[in-house]
Amino acid sequence: MRTAPIRWRVGLLALLAGLAACSSPDQPTTPTHNEDVRVRYTARRVALPEVPQRGRILDRHDSVLVDTRMQYLLKLPRQLDTLKLGELLGWDSTTVRRRIQEALPYPGTRGYPVQLRLTAAEVARVRQDSAAWPQLALIQQKRRVYTTPAAAPVLGYLSAEAQAFYRQAQRYRRGRFYRLRNGGVESYYNGLLKGHRGYLHPLVDAQGNTHGSWAKDTAFQQGQDLRLTLDVKLQAYAEKLLGGRRGYLVALDPRTGEILAYVSGPVYPAATITAPDQAGLRTELLEHEDMPLLNRPAMLANPPGSVFKLVNAAVALQMHAISPASSFRCDQSLVSCVHHHPPGRSLTLGLKYSCNPYFYQVMQNLIDCVPDSLVQDTVAARHANLAQWRRYVRSFGLDSVLGIDLPREAPGFLPTPAYYDKARRTRNWTYRSIYSLSIGQGEINLTGLQMANMAAIIANRGWYYPPHLVSGIGKNGPLPRFTRKRHTLIDSAHFAALVPGMVAVMQRGGTADASSLADVGITVAGKTGTVQNDEGDDHAAFVGFAPADNPQIAVAVYLENGGFGATAAAPCAVMVMEKHLRGYIAPKRKRWERRIMSRARQ
Repeated sequence: MRTAPIRWRVGLLALLAGLAACSSPDQPTTPTHNEDVRVRYTARRVALPEVPQRGRILDRHDSVLVDTRMQYLLKLPRQLDTLKLGELLGWDSTTVRRRIQEALPYPGTRGYPVQLRLTAAEVARVRQDSAAWPQLALIQQKRRVYTTPAAAPVLGYLSAEAQAFYRQAQRYRRGRFYRLRNGGVESYYNGLLKGHRGYLHPLVDAQGNTHGSWAKDTAFQQGQDLRLTLDVKLQAYAEKLLGGRRGYLVALDPRTGEILAYVSGPVYPAATITAPDQAGLRTELLEHEDMPLLNRPAMLANPPGSVFKLVNAAVALQMHAISPASSFRCDQSLVSCVHHHPPGRSLTLGLKYSCNPYFYQVMQNLIDCVPDSLVQDTVAARHANLAQWRRYVRSFGLDSVLGIDLPREAPGFLPTPAYYDKARRTRNWTYRSIYSLSIGQGEINLTGLQMANMAAIIANRGWYYPPHLVSGIGKNGPLPRFTRKRHTLIDSAHFAALVPGMVAVMQRGGTADASSLADVGITVAGKTGTVQNDEGDDHAAFVGFAPADNPQIAVAVYLENGGFGATAAAPCAVMVMEKHLRGYIAPKRKRWERRIMSRARQ
């Protein structure tokens, strides 16, 4: 019985002896690959000498808008004879004082170091007389240079070149601007614009010899150019129409989703945020009560007003709440109508006259419809109808971001049944408590991009491509998501039923008949809106597209405190349409154009 334990002990001793022999330092060892790398090799990252040049930004016609170029700065001493400086640079005394004042971060500052941007001709003058001006310092450096003052919110800026602006914003404690670090396409496409250097990843021994690599080498990539969808001439023209007024104008090609013009008012020059000699103008922008730095088309959501009647009509047709022949009387006891007009005996006439009581009853038919299955529960029926209405409306891209290629975008808002349950503190709310939805007011909020896209959807009879600002990246096209067609949940026939009414809006007796382009052979389909404002003048809105039978441009205009959409917003929209389609404005509207631009400058 004791033989088994003895054999076990003998076997264990033999195993231990074998392990000791294998681990003896006298025995040759073959280290594993991982041990060799860790002990003998050093992982290095070697940058190739070539440095990528940042890509350019061009408009749709290949005009260069932003480029990296040599910029010349003249650094002024603290004490200087401005009269003699003007003689040196070829400036008059007013220009000298203005340029210096624009460069000072605080009004009335004295003795602050100032740098002024110079043209090549001015640099030549300074160099020619450099011996007589030893106190002047001429600095040259590569920076992003803007060839146009237009499209500031679109072009954006490099964060590295905007540090002075960020410091000013913090100094003035303008909290509402901290979320406005909107670097435009410069920021959104930064990785593609800047390219990247090439890197090698060798494993090197103590003698400097290379033994393979520890990671895949990175190929050199030159910065890629961006081709924008903007037409810079149309953009500049649209900015003149808005000027210093608060509001926005968005024009896009409904066939592709390409944005042709993107204006946020008040407008300001594109180079202001990063220019070394524009600190004074940046201070004005930060302090301005109209908030010009707010990127209104993408970030500001407002009640759309009567232009939203188009969406409500399409949904009501889809839900069989009305038909194109539905007639409703203009009952002022329901909701006021701001102008007298003939009866709305059809949907086309309801749109033509923008009759508020007509669309009150359109929405009422939709919300108060009680199916047989819910005949005993009208509260549940209203909740279900509102939820279904919201489902159809959201398919227009509302209450969500459209995904434009800019750093920030607001989703807007559409109310839900639960929202009203909480806001009204009861589930038993009635249509009368939410009727403002029927005229595009109350709780509805849309951005300018959503308004323009809404017009494009109607122009296309129910589909759209997401609005975007870049049509080409290097030799490639836009980002893939901008080439995928989106469809609403509304049948195309119901969108077609809206178009006659939109065309009638621009014809005699319509709310925007003064803005017709029939004299130049262009049929415009449009819809005006006047948004009630308890804190001042009403806001003016307009959406439309042209030509009505073959849409090539869709436009949305919103002017805060602009008054009536027919007299303030519609003229701006149709002139942008005419400029795009014909290249010039007909003499008949030239006086009109001058009056609008004069008001914009004021």
